[in-house]
Amino acid sequence: MISHVFIGVNDFDRAFKFYSSIMNSLGHKLKFCEPGRPWAGWVADGATRPLFLIGRPHDCNAAEHGNGQMVALLAPDRRTVDRTYASALDNEGACEGAPGLRTEYHPDYYGAYFRDPEGNKICVCCHDPQR
Repeated sequence: MISHVFIGVNDFDRAFKFYSSIMNSLGHKLKFCEPGRPWAGWVADGATRPLFLIGRPHDCNAAEHGNGQMVALLAPDRRTVDRTYASALDNEGACEGAPGLRTEYHPDYYGAYFRDPEGNKICVCCHDPQR
């Protein structure tokens, strides 16, 4: 369904450090990084799509986060949600909701919410029962 997600950033080096940390926690691999452009992209291990991309906006204007926008990253289990959330906060992320069950979505929804250093809202979640 989704080909790629692009998050606009103003401070590429700072954003790259942040997203490298959380993508590593999720087991995703860096597909490319072009600091001169600047942009970078990650994929799930062994996959070619979807791509998760960060970079300066193509129109060269300042990147701005949108009200009501959020990207949710799928984790294989609750432990990975916890680890990724901790990694985000250790790398200048801001808490928007600690890891936990959110049964208002469904009985097994386990998620955590945070903002990246530029203010973009990110979720990491698992939909499976605890194993």
